[in-house]
Amino acid sequence: MTSALLLAAEKESAQVTDWSARAGWVVGLGLFVALVYWLMREGWKWRGTLQGDLPELPARPSPTTALDGGGEPPPGMPDEPGPVRLSMSGRYHGSTTAGQWLDRIVAHGLGARSRVELTLTDAGLDVVRPGASDFFIPADALREALLGKGIAGKVLTEGGLLVVTWAHGDRLIDSGFRSDHAAEHGAWVDAINSMIKNDTTEGAR
Repeated sequence: MTSALLLAAEKESAQVTDWSARAGWVVGLGLFVALVYWLMREGWKWRGTLQGDLPELPARPSPTTALDGGGEPPPGMPDEPGPVRLSMSGRYHGSTTAGQWLDRIVAHGLGARSRVELTLTDAGLDVVRPGASDFFIPADALREALLGKGIAGKVLTEGGLLVVTWAHGDRLIDSGFRSDHAAEHGAWVDAINSMIKNDTTEGAR
């Protein structure tokens, strides 16, 4: 009887010890995850600080701006965007320094992935991002469009990404977009590059 009680007590003690060790591992893992998250957040903030020289992103004025006497549109941005050439719904996957798909740009919210609505007009590319900062790429800032498969650490299938290269301040930026219907990407590449070619031809006259 005594032996049985001792064995039961030892078993109960072992169970308590196991739970204590498990709790320690859980707490340790939680602290490690919190530390990694904090380091990532600080790295993100530091990268944003280093990119502090990046000018504010162009933003298309709302239609009521002119009516309310809110001032002139930004330089290089026409009063009327012209007819819509193409529109697309999909995802914005981030922006990087042109040609360097891992050199993510985070300043002014460019690092935030989000849903996106793209509209291409004669005036340029309107980028509307629900829950993130919208921006506008004037036609004369567009440099190239191509099909890619990766940007800002995000890798997709070959041709699964529309990459638009544009000039902002003294930087060339690659921005990656993925349509909900990836078959549309080719038409966007053709349309944007055609606009760039026409602008270059007209500028040379």
